[in-house]
Amino acid sequence: MHCRVVVEAAVPVFDVETEDEAIRIAISKTGDMLNPDLNYVEINMGERTSPGGEELPPAFIAADEALVALELEMTVFNVEREEHASRIARKEIGQRLENIPLEVLSVDVIEDDDEDGDGDDSSDSSQDDGDNLHESDEETTPDEDTEESDDDILPEFEDLLE
Repeated sequence: MHCRVVVEAAVPVFDVETEDEAIRIAISKTGDMLNPDLNYVEINMGERTSPGGEELPPAFIAADEALVALELEMTVFNVEREEHASRIARKEIGQRLENIPLEVLSVDVIEDDDEDGDGDDSSDSSQDDGDNLHESDEETTPDEDTEESDDDILPEFEDLLE
């Protein structure tokens, strides 16, 4: 089973004046912490609401410091339960986002249509591979010409192979 997990993060940002600036800096800061290890995690602005149900901006600013709500989405593959998927996502993201509180918002099971899709895709990919073989043959012809001119440079290598 594969699951799509959404985790909310409260990212602190310092020396900001506007909500837009705080959001941009928080997304950039979070992206820097997650990349390159977790470059498949999608970073989105979080949604906040007041107790009365009124929508609020994702950033709260006080004294030139902001706390920005971000939603981090990732797909977790080959899990047994939704709880297992949420633990994996929280652990993977939490290891890179030190001192940033996280809360799992949702876990959605992704339906597997791999059996039907793989049969169709594999036949298409085999056709593509055949086409690519012809293209690669054409591409090797110029390389062979350059290899003939490079024979003077690497004769010792050929002697080592024999």
